[in-house]
Amino acid sequence: MTTVVLSSTDLTLRPWEPGDADALAALADDENLRRWTSHRVAGPQDAVRWIATQEAGWKSGKRLSFAILMTGRVVGHVVLKRSGGEARGEVGYWTGASARGLGVASRAVELLTSWAFDTRTGAGLSRLELIHDTGNPASCRVAQKTGYTLESVLPPRTPHEAEGHLHARERGTVRLP
Repeated sequence: MTTVVLSSTDLTLRPWEPGDADALAALADDENLRRWTSHRVAGPQDAVRWIATQEAGWKSGKRLSFAILMTGRVVGHVVLKRSGGEARGEVGYWTGASARGLGVASRAVELLTSWAFDTRTGAGLSRLELIHDTGNPASCRVAQKTGYTLESVLPPRTPHEAEGHLHARERGTVRLP
């Protein structure tokens, strides 16, 4: 798969690079991040391993993982997970403490969603799902802001111990402001 870089006025989404290891380790050392995600990185060496796993996801086409950069600095992560040849995927994301409350997650999810639905230059998917812990109202707001409709409440599933919200968006759905 070719390298994909997505950008807006102040955000860039690009595949994780080995040089991001220190920034990733610093971002991952965050209690809130560990609370809401299964994302675990224990220091710079583990970050190198995690980034290599993301690179493997790109090669397989099953996990298209992007670093979120704001003014050139890594501030978060957004991913498109695909299974088989289906025209659907799942979006996941997190932001570091310095980027929370600034609309970074919603802008990154919207950039990725637009690309994932693009049949000419993107992934050409027809449906995207976004799942988050029901106790995480910030993630619910991101889903709502980006046009993902709440479809159901999911039972707890490994590695998550709490119920989850399943939000979804179909290609062609008009996003309300």
